[in-house]
Amino acid sequence: MKRRLKKLSGNPIKYFLILTCLTVSAGFSQTISPDSRFKADILLVLAHPDDETAIGSQLAKWVFDDGKKIAAVYTNRGQGGGNTYGREQYHAMGAIREVEVRQALNAFDISNVWFLDGVDTPGQDVLHSLQNLPHGASLEKLVRYVRLTQPDIIITWLPHFSAGENHGDHQAAGVLATEAFDLAGNPAIFPAQLGYPREIQDINNFYEGLLPWQVKKLYFFSDRDEPLKAPGPAFDVTTVSQTKGKPFIELAAQLNIFHKTQGFVADMAEEALKTGQWQPMISWLEKFQLIFGKAVVKCRPDGDVFEGIGRNTVSNDRFSGTPINDQDGVRIELGGVFDYYRHFWQAHNLGHLSELLEPEITISYGSYFHVPLLLINNEKKSLTLKLNADLPEGWEALSANGEFTVDAGQTLPVQTFYFAPSEEGEKIHTLTWKIIQGKKIVDDVHMNVMLSDWTLPQ
Repeated sequence: MKRRLKKLSGNPIKYFLILTCLTVSAGFSQTISPDSRFKADILLVLAHPDDETAIGSQLAKWVFDDGKKIAAVYTNRGQGGGNTYGREQYHAMGAIREVEVRQALNAFDISNVWFLDGVDTPGQDVLHSLQNLPHGASLEKLVRYVRLTQPDIIITWLPHFSAGENHGDHQAAGVLATEAFDLAGNPAIFPAQLGYPREIQDINNFYEGLLPWQVKKLYFFSDRDEPLKAPGPAFDVTTVSQTKGKPFIELAAQLNIFHKTQGFVADMAEEALKTGQWQPMISWLEKFQLIFGKAVVKCRPDGDVFEGIGRNTVSNDRFSGTPINDQDGVRIELGGVFDYYRHFWQAHNLGHLSELLEPEITISYGSYFHVPLLLINNEKKSLTLKLNADLPEGWEALSANGEFTVDAGQTLPVQTFYFAPSEEGEKIHTLTWKIIQGKKIVDDVHMNVMLSDWTLPQ
């Protein structure tokens, strides 16, 4: 309903001053008291409905034993995945999956759930997933939800490309969450979110009336085939809840059973609840251990997630990353996603993530395989460089070797293409690329390729 002020008689200046004071007074109260209904201790930033089940046991502890408030943001509705329950697909299934995840989270008393309206992109390339969100608009939305919920902790997917954790949407969620962690507390970022509304009691307002908010800690988790050896708080999913008297993994199953369209997720939990055989679910969930990202409070990387919360934030160096050291000389680097992460980790003070593992990928037997390379010439003259691919037995090169002229101080992108072996054999193959100047090998780079019966498209 639109409110209208009654016409006033008398001294117009007097009444103008009275109304101005009332407006400022009412507005000031709302500015210092954000809406407490949305305050969260932890904000989950995930890709698809059902992603929360990966850390369902941890969620059970935080909600039921620790009494923490959780909110969740999903980058898309999972409309690009399969449906093992009915015939509905694409947007129809996305509508179903949104309801499934809301029902699942309601079982944990989690009702504050938002979607960024991105397009589910089944593939391994984080840049493609970011493009389909789209990146900029989704980042603005996520910063808004961070400022609205004011969480102490963000938990998200690991922004890293590895075998197993090779879903571009998962990685994109981690990228957005990391960017929001660094930006939401900066009053110069998306300032219209922070502007005070002009007529707070009326319609058609400008600005949003939020406050800058610095999240205290950032944690990741990964879907990699083999768990990463990374610092983070350990958690035993079989621990018994003090308040519920059941193992956390049994409580976590209550999230899974709502995801009917995702058969593996729901069926595994329903079978365990029916038979009491929990080992398959334990084996699946044990790998989703939290990985410490960074914090602006003093804490141990392997300490409890709430360690240090409540202390004053450390303001120095929050937004500055370590610059890439582009040394002189001639180099070869993996391009595309790998080059992006090389810069991303440095820009966001996450350099330790680059040390977790060597470059790797999973592809299907006999599949078409694309590897982007960068030929880097930091010398003061143009150079002719020869690129040579060293391939294991059974690999077929479609476009790989050749000579390239790289101008002084320039980087030349080179797209290479292969076919993987079609017959099962060794599971892990190492591909190496060398650049040769004259007769001398000046640099090389390699990638470990895991072959599988099926994987996401590259």
